[in-house]
Amino acid sequence: MRVFNEPAFVLHSIPYKETSLILDVFTKDYGRVALIAKGAKRPHSSLRPVLQQFQPLEVHWTGKNELKTLTKSEWMGGIVPLVGDALLCGFYMNELIVKFLAREDAHESLFDHYHQTMLELSQAKEMFEKILRPFEIRLLQETGYCAPLDYCQESGSSLEPNIHYVYQPERGLRPSTDHDPAHWPILQGKHLMNLANFDMEDQETLSLSKSLMRFLLSLHLQDQVLTTRQILIDLKKI
Repeated sequence: MRVFNEPAFVLHSIPYKETSLILDVFTKDYGRVALIAKGAKRPHSSLRPVLQQFQPLEVHWTGKNELKTLTKSEWMGGIVPLVGDALLCGFYMNELIVKFLAREDAHESLFDHYHQTMLELSQAKEMFEKILRPFEIRLLQETGYCAPLDYCQESGSSLEPNIHYVYQPERGLRPSTDHDPAHWPILQGKHLMNLANFDMEDQETLSLSKSLMRFLLSLHLQDQVLTTRQILIDLKKI
Protein backbone atom coordinates (compact mmCIF):
# COMPACT_ATOMS: atom_id res chain seq x y z
CA MET A 1 0.00 0.00 0.00
CA ARG A 2 1.34 3.39 -1.02
CA VAL A 3 -0.21 6.71 -0.03
CA PHE A 4 0.84 10.04 -1.54
CA ASN A 5 0.10 13.69 -0.73
CA GLU A 6 -2.09 12.95 2.27
CA PRO A 7 -3.03 16.03 4.38
CA ALA A 8 -1.90 15.42 7.96
CA PHE A 9 -0.95 16.85 11.35
CA VAL A 10 1.51 15.29 13.80
CA LEU A 11 -0.28 14.55 17.06
CA HIS A 12 2.59 12.98 18.98
CA SER A 13 6.05 11.55 18.43
CA ILE A 14 8.38 9.31 20.42
CA PRO A 15 12.04 8.42 19.79
CA TYR A 16 12.69 5.04 18.22
CA LYS A 17 16.16 3.54 18.42
CA GLU A 18 18.98 6.04 17.84
CA THR A 19 17.88 8.01 14.81
CA SER A 20 14.18 7.43 14.15
CA LEU A 21 10.77 8.57 15.39
CA ILE A 22 7.41 6.88 15.70
CA LEU A 23 4.65 9.33 14.86
CA ASP A 24 0.95 9.41 15.62
CA VAL A 25 -0.53 11.51 12.81
CA PHE A 26 -4.07 12.69 12.12
CA THR A 27 -4.83 12.43 8.41
CA LYS A 28 -7.83 13.55 6.40
CA ASP A 29 -8.63 10.34 4.54
CA TYR A 30 -7.27 7.67 6.91
CA GLY A 31 -7.81 9.07 10.41
CA ARG A 32 -5.07 8.40 12.97
CA VAL A 33 -2.11 6.57 11.47
CA ALA A 34 1.10 5.29 13.09
CA LEU A 35 4.22 6.02 11.03
CA ILE A 36 7.89 5.31 11.54
CA ALA A 37 10.11 8.15 10.33
CA LYS A 38 13.45 6.45 9.76
CA GLY A 39 16.50 8.63 10.30
CA ALA A 40 14.36 11.66 11.25
CA LYS A 41 16.58 12.47 14.24
CA ARG A 42 19.73 12.71 12.14
CA PRO A 43 21.05 16.31 11.96
CA HIS A 44 20.79 16.56 8.17
CA SER A 45 17.55 14.61 7.71
CA SER A 46 15.05 16.34 5.41
CA LEU A 47 12.28 15.14 7.76
CA ARG A 48 13.71 16.66 10.94
CA PRO A 49 12.62 20.31 10.44
CA VAL A 50 9.26 19.36 8.93
CA LEU A 51 7.71 16.99 11.48
CA GLN A 52 6.39 19.66 13.82
CA GLN A 53 3.11 19.56 15.72
CA PHE A 54 0.28 21.97 14.86
CA GLN A 55 1.55 22.52 11.32
CA PRO A 56 -0.24 21.31 8.16
CA LEU A 57 1.72 18.68 6.26
CA GLU A 58 1.40 16.41 3.27
CA VAL A 59 2.80 12.98 4.00
CA HIS A 60 3.65 9.92 1.90
CA TRP A 61 3.91 6.41 3.31
CA THR A 62 4.10 2.74 2.44
CA GLY A 63 3.10 -0.41 4.30
CA LYS A 64 0.08 -2.56 5.10
CA ASN A 65 0.72 -3.25 8.79
CA GLU A 66 -0.40 -1.01 11.65
CA LEU A 67 2.99 0.76 11.67
CA LYS A 68 3.63 2.25 8.24
CA THR A 69 6.85 3.76 6.91
CA LEU A 70 6.93 7.49 6.25
CA THR A 71 8.71 8.12 2.95
CA LYS A 72 8.25 11.87 2.53
CA SER A 73 6.75 14.85 4.35
CA GLU A 74 6.20 18.39 3.13
CA TRP A 75 5.25 21.46 5.16
CA MET A 76 2.22 23.21 3.67
CA GLY A 77 2.47 26.44 5.68
CA GLY A 78 -0.29 28.88 6.55
CA ILE A 79 -0.30 28.58 10.35
CA VAL A 80 1.79 30.78 12.62
CA PRO A 81 3.49 28.63 15.33
CA LEU A 82 1.38 28.42 18.49
CA VAL A 83 2.71 30.03 21.66
CA GLY A 84 1.57 30.50 25.27
CA ASP A 85 -2.02 29.55 26.04
CA ALA A 86 -2.70 28.81 22.37
CA LEU A 87 0.03 26.16 22.49
CA LEU A 88 -1.61 24.56 25.53
CA CYS A 89 -4.90 24.52 23.66
CA GLY A 90 -3.20 22.76 20.75
CA PHE A 91 -1.83 20.06 23.05
CA TYR A 92 -5.31 19.70 24.55
CA MET A 93 -6.87 19.14 21.13
CA ASN A 94 -4.25 16.54 20.28
CA GLU A 95 -4.94 14.68 23.52
CA LEU A 96 -8.64 14.62 22.71
CA ILE A 97 -8.00 13.24 19.22
CA VAL A 98 -5.76 10.47 20.60
CA LYS A 99 -8.29 9.51 23.30
CA PHE A 100 -11.45 9.57 21.20
CA LEU A 101 -10.42 8.45 17.71
CA ALA A 102 -9.58 4.84 16.91
CA ARG A 103 -6.70 4.20 14.56
CA GLU A 104 -7.44 4.32 10.83
CA ASP A 105 -11.01 5.53 11.31
CA ALA A 106 -11.45 8.46 8.94
CA HIS A 107 -13.23 11.66 10.00
CA GLU A 108 -12.77 14.03 7.08
CA SER A 109 -14.98 16.85 8.33
CA LEU A 110 -13.41 16.68 11.80
CA PHE A 111 -9.98 16.95 10.19
CA ASP A 112 -11.11 20.13 8.42
CA HIS A 113 -12.47 21.52 11.72
CA TYR A 114 -9.17 20.64 13.43
CA HIS A 115 -7.24 22.51 10.73
CA GLN A 116 -9.53 25.55 10.99
CA THR A 117 -9.32 25.54 14.81
CA MET A 118 -5.52 25.47 14.67
CA LEU A 119 -5.61 28.47 12.35
CA GLU A 120 -7.93 30.35 14.72
CA LEU A 121 -5.73 29.52 17.73
CA SER A 122 -2.67 30.83 15.91
CA GLN A 123 -4.41 34.19 15.40
CA ALA A 124 -6.08 34.54 18.81
CA LYS A 125 -4.82 36.45 21.82
CA GLU A 126 -7.62 35.52 24.23
CA MET A 127 -11.09 33.91 24.45
CA PHE A 128 -9.68 30.49 23.63
CA GLU A 129 -12.78 28.88 25.09
CA LYS A 130 -14.87 30.27 22.23
CA ILE A 131 -12.50 28.55 19.81
CA LEU A 132 -12.23 25.23 21.62
CA ARG A 133 -15.90 24.68 22.46
CA PRO A 134 -17.12 24.08 18.86
CA PHE A 135 -14.27 21.63 18.32
CA GLU A 136 -15.17 19.69 21.48
CA ILE A 137 -18.81 19.44 20.36
CA ARG A 138 -17.90 18.32 16.87
CA LEU A 139 -15.45 15.74 18.20
CA LEU A 140 -18.03 14.26 20.58
CA GLN A 141 -20.74 14.18 17.94
CA GLU A 142 -18.51 12.76 15.20
CA THR A 143 -17.43 9.92 17.49
CA GLY A 144 -20.95 9.20 18.72
CA TYR A 145 -20.49 10.46 22.28
CA CYS A 146 -22.93 13.38 22.14
CA ALA A 147 -26.60 13.32 21.22
CA PRO A 148 -28.05 16.19 19.13
CA LEU A 149 -28.16 19.41 21.13
CA ASP A 150 -31.24 20.85 19.38
CA TYR A 151 -33.56 17.87 19.77
CA CYS A 152 -35.65 16.55 22.68
CA GLN A 153 -35.45 12.77 22.86
CA GLU A 154 -38.64 12.52 24.91
CA SER A 155 -40.97 14.55 22.68
CA GLY A 156 -39.18 13.87 19.41
CA SER A 157 -39.28 17.56 18.53
CA SER A 158 -37.11 20.66 18.49
CA LEU A 159 -36.25 22.37 21.76
CA GLU A 160 -38.34 25.15 23.27
CA PRO A 161 -36.15 28.21 23.99
CA ASN A 162 -37.35 28.80 27.58
CA ILE A 163 -37.67 25.18 28.73
CA HIS A 164 -34.92 23.72 30.90
CA TYR A 165 -33.50 20.46 29.58
CA VAL A 166 -31.31 17.89 31.27
CA TYR A 167 -28.70 15.82 29.45
CA GLN A 168 -29.32 12.20 30.44
CA PRO A 169 -26.38 9.84 29.81
CA GLU A 170 -26.90 7.31 26.99
CA ARG A 171 -30.13 9.07 26.04
CA GLY A 172 -29.73 12.77 25.35
CA LEU A 173 -31.87 15.80 26.13
CA ARG A 174 -35.27 15.79 27.82
CA PRO A 175 -37.14 18.28 30.05
CA SER A 176 -35.60 18.42 33.50
CA THR A 177 -37.41 17.28 36.65
CA ASP A 178 -36.86 17.68 40.38
CA HIS A 179 -35.69 14.06 40.53
CA ASP A 180 -32.73 14.37 38.18
CA PRO A 181 -29.29 13.65 39.69
CA ALA A 182 -27.54 16.86 40.73
CA HIS A 183 -24.52 16.22 38.52
CA TRP A 184 -26.53 16.00 35.28
CA PRO A 185 -26.16 19.33 33.43
CA ILE A 186 -29.29 21.43 32.91
CA LEU A 187 -29.50 24.20 30.29
CA GLN A 188 -32.27 26.22 28.72
CA GLY A 189 -33.29 25.37 25.19
CA LYS A 190 -32.04 28.71 23.82
CA HIS A 191 -28.52 28.03 25.10
CA LEU A 192 -28.51 24.48 23.79
CA MET A 193 -29.63 25.67 20.36
CA ASN A 194 -26.74 28.16 20.35
CA LEU A 195 -24.36 25.31 21.07
CA ALA A 196 -25.92 23.16 18.37
CA ASN A 197 -25.27 25.98 15.91
CA PHE A 198 -21.73 26.53 17.26
CA ASP A 199 -22.74 30.08 18.15
CA MET A 200 -20.53 31.16 21.05
CA GLU A 201 -21.19 34.89 20.92
CA ASP A 202 -23.66 34.82 23.83
CA GLN A 203 -21.60 34.98 27.04
CA GLU A 204 -24.22 33.13 29.08
CA THR A 205 -24.24 30.25 26.57
CA LEU A 206 -20.45 30.08 26.69
CA SER A 207 -20.43 30.05 30.50
CA LEU A 208 -23.14 27.39 30.81
CA SER A 209 -21.49 25.20 28.18
CA LYS A 210 -18.62 24.45 30.57
CA SER A 211 -20.70 22.15 32.75
CA LEU A 212 -22.10 20.25 29.77
CA MET A 213 -18.73 19.73 28.06
CA ARG A 214 -16.96 18.75 31.27
CA PHE A 215 -19.77 16.29 32.01
CA LEU A 216 -19.68 14.68 28.55
CA LEU A 217 -15.89 14.48 28.38
CA SER A 218 -15.58 13.04 31.88
CA LEU A 219 -18.40 10.58 31.21
CA HIS A 220 -16.57 9.01 28.31
CA LEU A 221 -12.97 9.47 29.43
CA GLN A 222 -13.87 7.87 32.78
CA ASP A 223 -10.58 7.50 34.71
CA GLN A 224 -8.36 8.73 31.88
CA VAL A 225 -6.60 11.98 32.70
CA LEU A 226 -5.98 14.71 30.13
CA THR A 227 -3.01 16.66 31.48
CA THR A 228 -3.48 19.78 29.39
CA ARG A 229 -7.24 19.81 30.01
CA GLN A 230 -6.66 20.07 33.75
CA ILE A 231 -4.09 22.83 33.23
CA LEU A 232 -6.54 24.79 31.07
CA ILE A 233 -9.33 24.29 33.62
CA ASP A 234 -7.03 25.57 36.36
CA LEU A 235 -6.19 28.58 34.19
CA LYS A 236 -9.94 29.05 33.52
CA LYS A 237 -9.39 28.80 29.77
CA ILE A 238 -12.09 26.12 29.31
